[in-house]
Amino acid sequence: MTLTISITPEIELIDVPRQIRVSGARPGSEVTIVARSSGPGGSVWQAEATFAADADGTVDPGRDAPVRGDYAGVSAMGLIWSQHEAEPATRAKGGAASVEDVVTEITVRAGGEEARAGMTQILAAKGVTRREILEDGVSGVLYMPATDGPHPGVVILNGSGGGMNEPRAALYASRGYAALALGYFRAPGLSDWINDVPLEYFRDSFGWFRRSVVLKDDFVAITGQSRGGELVLLIAATYPEAVSAVMAYVPASCVHSAQSAGDPARGRLAATWTLDGRPLPHLWDGNRTGTYAPYDSGPEPKRHEYALLTAMADQAAVERARIPVEKITAPVLLINGTDDGWWPTDYHCDLIVERMRGAGRHVERLRFEDAGHSILFPYVPTTVITAAHPVSGIVSTSGGTPAANARANAESWAGVLDFLNRVQKKDA
Repeated sequence: MTLTISITPEIELIDVPRQIRVSGARPGSEVTIVARSSGPGGSVWQAEATFAADADGTVDPGRDAPVRGDYAGVSAMGLIWSQHEAEPATRAKGGAASVEDVVTEITVRAGGEEARAGMTQILAAKGVTRREILEDGVSGVLYMPATDGPHPGVVILNGSGGGMNEPRAALYASRGYAALALGYFRAPGLSDWINDVPLEYFRDSFGWFRRSVVLKDDFVAITGQSRGGELVLLIAATYPEAVSAVMAYVPASCVHSAQSAGDPARGRLAATWTLDGRPLPHLWDGNRTGTYAPYDSGPEPKRHEYALLTAMADQAAVERARIPVEKITAPVLLINGTDDGWWPTDYHCDLIVERMRGAGRHVERLRFEDAGHSILFPYVPTTVITAAHPVSGIVSTSGGTPAANARANAESWAGVLDFLNRVQKKDA
């Protein structure tokens, strides 16, 4: 028999899993599969795993666990999420470049033979349009579906890295949503720092979105990650009439200071958000127990969560900075892992659920054991757990394991799409 490899489907959206199947190997022989993918900025990512061929001479990672390699256990997309950077980027990783298709070459070797096949993961489906927005004070990028509207809308907010989350917006548009990747710092026309961001900016941006795009049933969901997760809850509590649904990834239950994204001249305890021209109280304001010592002097890799846990011990400070989530009238979906290295998001989500359910509000939760702070969309490498913060440059861990983070990526995205579908039907 001739060694062959097939990938089904070969070309599809990034959130679609693939079946990789090898045939023609000698029964019981070792079969090595190498996956080599294009990454942001021209980087190259690679993973390898060796399997034992079955009695028919076949290998299927969706059925078979590798005997050794870059991941363990059965995982149809293990050769993607377990990839490590093999070659560094040759150009900037941000902006539209990050919405490029991910092309993967898969090579299989067994018994002196070799076979190759390829697959392409698409972020922006054919016909999806991209428009840069810098008008009426709004800084963002609008992605629109290829199909005729009207479409429901979603606003996507980044975390403390700032900028605009174009990959997520492109994927939402590919799934039928008018998607606005909205910047609020480190974006054209805006500050380089997260300090003193007015909540009125988001109210006005929502107004622009509704005036500029014909939205199905006036539906506007809002989603954010990390500081963006804190922010979407804060926006929905401040302007409940403007929000139709909330998807908060690894959020906080209270307002935080600028931390690693603020102007260094003002320090990490400076204010982040303002309302009516006044800074909102944050967790470190008058905090009697908080100290950054466990983070600054703690073991490597540094874990920001340790400092924030000391601040959370001051219940009075927590209450002063608490986001009034009971004021949110839209359905809320919380997404978190249990090993978040950035802040104690599992505890924060407990507090949010308790407060919202006590007020009779609609809140759901996707909680992933052993996952960390970086919960993204499916089928991307999850091996970078310790990294430099994009603003401060401080190296710390986001927590979790590659396998747990990969599971959280896949299941949370499916859960978000299901949540959006259900809440729209309920409103219809």
